[in-house]
Amino acid sequence: MPVLRDFFIALSENQLLNKAAQKYGLKLGAQSVVAGTNIPEVVESIKELNKHGISCTVDVLGEFVNERSEAIKAKDYIIETIEAIHEHDLDAHISIKPSQLGLKIDFDFCYDNVMEIVGAAHKYNMHVNFDQETYDLLQPTFELMEKVSETYDNVGTVIQAYFFKAKEYAEKYKDYRLRIVKGAYKESPSVAYQEKSDIDLNFIEIIEYSLLNGKFTSIATHDHNVINHVKQFVKDHNIPKDKFEFQMLYGFRKDMQLELAKEGYNFCVYVPFGNDWYGYFMRRLAERPQNINLVTKQVFNKKTNTVIGLMAAAFALGRLTKKNK
Repeated sequence: MPVLRDFFIALSENQLLNKAAQKYGLKLGAQSVVAGTNIPEVVESIKELNKHGISCTVDVLGEFVNERSEAIKAKDYIIETIEAIHEHDLDAHISIKPSQLGLKIDFDFCYDNVMEIVGAAHKYNMHVNFDQETYDLLQPTFELMEKVSETYDNVGTVIQAYFFKAKEYAEKYKDYRLRIVKGAYKESPSVAYQEKSDIDLNFIEIIEYSLLNGKFTSIATHDHNVINHVKQFVKDHNIPKDKFEFQMLYGFRKDMQLELAKEGYNFCVYVPFGNDWYGYFMRRLAERPQNINLVTKQVFNKKTNTVIGLMAAAFALGRLTKKNK
């Protein structure tokens, strides 16, 4: 469903709708896939997951950071989150988006912010994952992680399987903890696969390579076919369970999350929280058609559908108006 995917990605990039969505809190349907709007709420969400033997990677949501003051505010809040994780003795670590910390403003400014975060986490032996975003930020994010790793060893990053060079990235960064994903942004055919079958094939190949050669692999998928394939692969190749984990998004396929944890696999939930949830939510809907079905079953009602519909209509109207100017 490429048209639907492009539609939701376009929605995720609309700053006007992002600002409007924040005024409604999590009332627009995201409340079961975003673990609260503040630190006390996310702490309770993590505690509940930890009870079931599930660890968490925590994402303080934030989009469209264009001012240094916004990046500094985000940095301070992430450090506050790290302190809360330690204070409550939670089984959790941090995922950061470099753009939120000023990567689009100035590399050195972003580096200083990230160093503070990684340093704060390092005190508590806490991992920090560098999330990958759009292609224009791919190499700067890798370079940022490499520079930080000259001082700290508690960092890792993401390999997005839709990129042609994803296998090359996995090979280059195999000595870091890696999260393998398919990819959640709209990228040019000049740098990324466009067909689902090609992405799926690359995804499996990179997972297998990382499992055989990597330091630690987080396999981020909701697809039971991929999960079953990995189970058989690690069995066939005698790969110990402490070398990898399965990872899913907060609020998705909860039964399967619990089932995998009960089976003794390391399991981690990607836990986003905060008021700036809109872009994240739209990309989850864009990522794969099944996500739309899952969210619809778990959170949507007639009122919510109406609001989302109005937001979509507003976006379409904005595009039309802009085109006619």
